[in-house]
Amino acid sequence: MKNLFRILLVITLIFCFTGVAAAGEIQKKLIRESTIEKIIKSGKIRVGMSTFVPWAMQDKTGKWIGFEIDVATQLAKDMGVKLELMPTKWDGLIPSLITGKLDVIIAGMAGTPQRALKINFTIPYDYSVENMVANKEVAAGFTKPEDFNKKGVTVITRLGVTANNTIDTLMPLATKREFPDEGSLVQELINGKAHAILISSPLPAFTALKYPDKLFFIPTPLKSYPISFGVRKGDADTLAYFNNWITVKRNQGWLKDTATYWFQSQKWKSKIQ
Repeated sequence: MKNLFRILLVITLIFCFTGVAAAGEIQKKLIRESTIEKIIKSGKIRVGMSTFVPWAMQDKTGKWIGFEIDVATQLAKDMGVKLELMPTKWDGLIPSLITGKLDVIIAGMAGTPQRALKINFTIPYDYSVENMVANKEVAAGFTKPEDFNKKGVTVITRLGVTANNTIDTLMPLATKREFPDEGSLVQELINGKAHAILISSPLPAFTALKYPDKLFFIPTPLKSYPISFGVRKGDADTLAYFNNWITVKRNQGWLKDTATYWFQSQKWKSKIQ
């Protein structure tokens, strides 16, 4: 009986040690395959971004500038790696991340539940509020968002952004149209082919200031969304690192100061005009 007990004890210990060893190997494999490890080994971070004023835009010389660019630049600096900006169409950001063409999305993207089904999001590093800018002639007499909830009214926004849901919810009677980039979106409004643009701040306010003879700003805040980094699913180390970085930069006041420069001033305006 004692011999049987010893045999069972030995077998149990073997299984325990085997299980611990297997778990250790799995952990090592996960670490090796994490995006953070790959970034460190390659010496560069591939950041997916998309053109949004003043999140990411090109100055007179063609250099990328903006809030997101500052965030990505500081992140790469703190990691001690080279920054590789990857300009991508908005609707291509998540697919490019999933297929491994990008290491992270830093593009003013709101971590909505629908998007979180496909990728993971960090804690917020900023917040975005939606507003409207309208055409003075076409939308004459309109003063508040509710005025645009009518048949015959056209409200436009950018393809794939959260403002699409806002228009569907708050302005179901209006006709919604989507555009792939901000340039064509603004031009459509200036030409009087739409009543208003509904999109994240500060574009509505800045656009109204840029074209005061043709457009006017409707300051009523609509929906607000948390802005986060996008990372691939199943990569806990990468998510943890970015969350830590955001927490440190927020506590240092760096994120607030950077956002204030880009969103509450126009000191940068001369760089693009």
